[in-house]
Amino acid sequence: MDWRQIGMTLWFTGLSGAGKTTISQAVEKELRLKGCKVEILDGDIVRQNLTKGLGFSREDRDENIRRIGFVANLLTRNQVIVLVSAISPYQEIRNEVRQRIGNFIEVYVNAPLEVCEQRDVKGLYKKARAGVIKNFTGIDDPYEPPINPEVECRTDKESLEQSVAKVIAQLAHLGSKLAS
Repeated sequence: MDWRQIGMTLWFTGLSGAGKTTISQAVEKELRLKGCKVEILDGDIVRQNLTKGLGFSREDRDENIRRIGFVANLLTRNQVIVLVSAISPYQEIRNEVRQRIGNFIEVYVNAPLEVCEQRDVKGLYKKARAGVIKNFTGIDDPYEPPINPEVECRTDKESLEQSVAKVIAQLAHLGSKLAS
């Protein structure tokens, strides 16, 4: 079996503005060119639809990630490569989702807080610093970086193309092991 036909979840985690959506969209484009079945579950879009009504307490954030993980698992077991782009700030819930899915690659999209604040296209950091948004990850709510991610993309130090190449290489490597 070809690695491109193996269901897999690539979980892009990192602070708001780190580049999760940008990288996952570029990876999607690359995978489609290779003939892969691909779906993106973007945290912002999922919150508007699947998890509408959940807040930003730890419990609600965990439930949000569980629901995204549930959908990712369904797709993965049906030979779809799923690209999840969600802050998912807590290590424990990321581990829980990893265990449930199995074919899982954690991609830490890493950029320093200062860089993420400079990129703040939605103005969220500014609102969080002003106290308008409470429990904002990286400001007054913690972000627990992955301990041992399969891929780390340093978006403050590498190009989009470099990050995408690292992700695709890891996917091909793990997928080839699973296919044999």
